[in-house]
Amino acid sequence: MSLTPKENNLPLTKFESMLKTNSVYFFDSVEFEEIIHYYIDSGKISLAKKAIKLGLHQHPNSILLKLLKAELMIFDGEFEKASTLLKELQAIEPTNEEIYVQQASIFSKNDKHLKAIDFLKKALLYTDDEADILAMIGMEYLFLDNFDEARLSFAKCLTVDFDDYSSLYNVIYCFDMQGQHTEAVDYLNEYIDKDPYSEVAWHQLGRQYFILENYNEALRAFDYAVLIDETFVGAYLEKAKTLEQLKKYEEAIENYKITIDLDDPTSFVYLRIGECYKKLDKSALAIQFYKKAVHEDPLLDKGWLAITELSILNKNYYKALFYINKAIEIDEKNSLYWRKYAEINLKLNFFEEAVRAFQNCILLQDFDIAIWIGLSDVLWYLGDYKDALINLKKASKVFKDFAEIEYRISCIYFKFKDFSKGKKHLIKALEIDFEYHKEIKDLFPEIFKSQGVLDIISNFKNTSL
Repeated sequence: MSLTPKENNLPLTKFESMLKTNSVYFFDSVEFEEIIHYYIDSGKISLAKKAIKLGLHQHPNSILLKLLKAELMIFDGEFEKASTLLKELQAIEPTNEEIYVQQASIFSKNDKHLKAIDFLKKALLYTDDEADILAMIGMEYLFLDNFDEARLSFAKCLTVDFDDYSSLYNVIYCFDMQGQHTEAVDYLNEYIDKDPYSEVAWHQLGRQYFILENYNEALRAFDYAVLIDETFVGAYLEKAKTLEQLKKYEEAIENYKITIDLDDPTSFVYLRIGECYKKLDKSALAIQFYKKAVHEDPLLDKGWLAITELSILNKNYYKALFYINKAIEIDEKNSLYWRKYAEINLKLNFFEEAVRAFQNCILLQDFDIAIWIGLSDVLWYLGDYKDALINLKKASKVFKDFAEIEYRISCIYFKFKDFSKGKKHLIKALEIDFEYHKEIKDLFPEIFKSQGVLDIISNFKNTSL
């Protein structure tokens, strides 16, 4: 058993007294082992090394102390020295499982996971704790992304210890990594048949049904989980998320609030409650909980975005601008935030700022056509026809044969009185989408009133019939 300071254990007190006085006291090997484990667990490695050195001086043939020495060698990255020592110990005591476990650790740390597995299988032959070794084997297979073998190892742990929830989680993790959610459901149902009062199994079953979008079955599973354990915060959270998917927002809010009563509130829960109130068209309550979310975590950019969107919905554009700036301060590389920034500034007629926002979107590799079109239209409105044309030509390289782009390029050329190029691009635009010219003329009424443009459209219509 490891020592703790509260135990005021005589061997530990005596050892520390010895270090202070430079006296030499005798300890049996078991006492040394406990002292060393205490120091390792406390992170006092230098003291653990002193205890090992003194211990081996007093008990030079102690296998346990030599194993602890090898463990610290591995901790320090002295793999060759540790390996040599472990081979010596294996020759003396070939049935000691810990020797093979530590040899496996060396191979694992050197990314030789198959070798590690070989040694762990040897340890399995001599251990009294099969589940522990099987779990280590499972972890080595996970390092190799061999989820089938990992899952089998963790499943074997459960045959040894049916209540080993860590292994149950790992079995389901393997199913998740392979996208085998139906198989995970089957496995969990078999597990529940053996232990119908396992809240963990019901919770995991609900998660799998949620992923499969079978929300009614997911809800049933989470209901069982919280029925078995009324303090199971994770199950209430998942139940609330499921109720959201079923559009039962009032019930979802109730379950989110239960998690606040059971545990410390989180920004995530406040944000979800806000979203539910938004779906219920209760804007005041939604904003109240969004603000609680960002108060809980001021760096929650999604929270600031949520308040922004609701402010836009309520046409509070100045407030929206304040909140979207908060989100941008947190993550200025997020194109979505710059889109919102552009949208708000357009509503406020801050066109130069809208231009900056669209340009930032493009710099962030957001090449959605709406960005290019939005930028060119604002530049046109500001009278920056040359920049608008440059932008549209760049867009035409990304989006070939798009009517929205060709119509705009033609209008700019007509504005520059370059009738030849204007006609060329207008005809191309008409060929791509004739009907779109009815929408574009509202943006460029001056151009589409000119007789030359009207003649091109009329001639195209007549010749194409």
